[in-house]
Amino acid sequence: MTKNPPPRRTAICRKFRRTNCRLCSYLCGLTATIENGRIINLVPDPTRYPYDASAVLGCRRFHSNLEFLDHPKRVNTPLKRVGRRGSDQWVRLDWDQALDEIADRLSGLKEQYGPETLATSIGGPHTTFWPLHRFMNLFGSPNNLGIGQICWNPSIWVNSLTFGWPIENEIDTERTSCAILWGVNPAESDNSIFWRSVQNYSRAGRKLIVIDPRRTRTAARADHWLAPRPGTDSALALGFLHVIIREELYNAPFVEDWCHGFDLLGDHVAPYTPAHVEHVTGIPAADIETVARCYATLGPATIFHGRGIDQIGPNSLQTHRALACLKAITANIDRQGASLLSDMPEFVAEIDLELTDRLPQQQRAKQLGSDRLQLQTYAGYERLTELTSRHGKRLPARYLTSAQPNLVWRAMIDSKPYPIRSLVVSGSNPLLSQADAGLIHQALHSLDLLVALDLFRSPTAMLADYILPMAGSLERPVLQTNAGVANIAYGGPAAIAPLYERRCDFDFWRGLGIRMGQEADWPWQTFEESLDSIVAPLGLDWKGFCETGLYSPEPAYRKHEQKTGNECLGFATSSGKIELYSELLSELDSSPLPSYVPVATRTDAFPLTLITGGRKQPYWASSFRQLESLRKTPQVPQAEVSAETAAALGMSDGQAITVATPYGATCFTLKIVGMLSWVVNVDYGWWYPEQDAAEPHLGGMWLSNANLLTSAGFEDCDPLIGQWTYNGIPCRVEAAENTSGKSQDNHDMANIH
Repeated sequence: MTKNPPPRRTAICRKFRRTNCRLCSYLCGLTATIENGRIINLVPDPTRYPYDASAVLGCRRFHSNLEFLDHPKRVNTPLKRVGRRGSDQWVRLDWDQALDEIADRLSGLKEQYGPETLATSIGGPHTTFWPLHRFMNLFGSPNNLGIGQICWNPSIWVNSLTFGWPIENEIDTERTSCAILWGVNPAESDNSIFWRSVQNYSRAGRKLIVIDPRRTRTAARADHWLAPRPGTDSALALGFLHVIIREELYNAPFVEDWCHGFDLLGDHVAPYTPAHVEHVTGIPAADIETVARCYATLGPATIFHGRGIDQIGPNSLQTHRALACLKAITANIDRQGASLLSDMPEFVAEIDLELTDRLPQQQRAKQLGSDRLQLQTYAGYERLTELTSRHGKRLPARYLTSAQPNLVWRAMIDSKPYPIRSLVVSGSNPLLSQADAGLIHQALHSLDLLVALDLFRSPTAMLADYILPMAGSLERPVLQTNAGVANIAYGGPAAIAPLYERRCDFDFWRGLGIRMGQEADWPWQTFEESLDSIVAPLGLDWKGFCETGLYSPEPAYRKHEQKTGNECLGFATSSGKIELYSELLSELDSSPLPSYVPVATRTDAFPLTLITGGRKQPYWASSFRQLESLRKTPQVPQAEVSAETAAALGMSDGQAITVATPYGATCFTLKIVGMLSWVVNVDYGWWYPEQDAAEPHLGGMWLSNANLLTSAGFEDCDPLIGQWTYNGIPCRVEAAENTSGKSQDNHDMANIH
């Protein structure tokens, strides 16, 4: 009897590859196990940043990487709209056809209206900014918009004009003796490496101060929690300056040698007594004095700040200026355990990659709002660069000259001062992430061409003419360089080639650029080739860089004391010192000393104050809401209030409510938490990917979208960089009439706008 042959075994090709997570900006090092071209397992790589497997394993986003990679709702092929805008009717096409058609339509619009007719909006975390910036400069449009004015830009502008270059704040359990976390909540917004550092610092018995209207998990660890009325942060910082100067707690030798305008600052802050600041902020005068003394006497001391102060409109830059003055007069600048004055990169800098010098002067003059804004313009950028160049440093231009979004949306609708008829959205979801969602909805519907580069079909992508599939985490190499304002670079290789027909955003911008006559300025065939050239000045190629995935030379401190001939290097400012009194702001006829602008007052119609930027793990802005692993615990969009506020409203925990502002209304579930009374904090970025994607529903974006409650109206914005207000908006809370939460309510919510 003949025996059956044994079953043939399929050969298994297994390999291990270093790679990096791309679900936040940390880009943690991982090792991927790959079988037959598919990733079957991921583990932290303790030999690469952050060198701590437990930090990675404790991150909920990390555990969702494989689900994210092959999620059934990922966009996998180029799509072209065939029905009416927002109808969710698409036809598949290949990449070359999509790029050919987009290039042809852009060429026609450029010929008809000029290159300024194109705008772009970029976000993250799966994008690379410089290819977009490069394309736009070569195309000739100044109209890139984003959220820079309320995230990152304020501190870059202020620290550069105060110290001559951006700084990095440090927290060190061995050296830092006092840490202030101001308007930042790493327990939720970070929840990984920085949060772990804060916890370790607190456990070591070091002084921790948290300034936030909410008693967050971060605030719960603090020795002192101060809860200012939203938007009054600059008054509080000026009060700290008053106490430190009045009690002579400042570092007199450092002030004498290295600070410009100290006497003027002292006179300026004299009215900001603890009693006066208590009246403005609601914080007891005794607490103001205690915290000011801690910061001034327990050096080295550091101040971390976040979007909590980036998003308070006219007082944001003023708060940043006051914080810079606090660091300066206490000598907590370029000092270990306090802050580091960063260096220009030794690799190819962002400014050289973006090619801003190729944008013609006549196109720079078309930057929207440049006739009113004093800093966030090409003229403001060039004036600041004259100063930083004294130390051989050049800031990235496109970030600091990005357009004020409200002006872009209105130019789409009204064609004033010229028509903006096309928009490319790269990893961004303006309908959820930008102020005044109703206005944006109208603007997007008015366009002749809307292109979305994305991972999923977001509400914004649903209105596009083309959706192009982007490579995400594990599918693309990543290199983070802090936009070229520091001498640090980190990242690593893709684990696998992009699945399906996904591509890196670099490939889109290069492909489009070549079709539009830019071929000579895109010398690299692949994204990896461009990375080779970026790290080449370090004596590395991309493969060599990926061995460690980190370039971070040991920093030097007290650089202002370094000798250049017979003189100290000093600071790259007009005076050569830290400018408490800013000569550059004085030249621009703006206040050269930090000040406080009275915030909007509550009224009978709107008796409460709204904060709209609340983040909660594990989401990233409006991203990751499709992932089942991140929604295992039922979560609902919440509006948080104190027990006192809830009692005054006659409302209970878990109740369905409507939050309304002068701009709109939307629905949340009431949550009673520890926080300042008469303040409401709503969750940010909520939509429902499981609901109907087509108009009028757009994935439930009208139900609980915080940006239905906001406005970025240019007339009310900060005159320096055009900041709008997300935190400190008068509002009211009412019981919801319809608590069903079903998608048919979208019609009613849309009609509000």
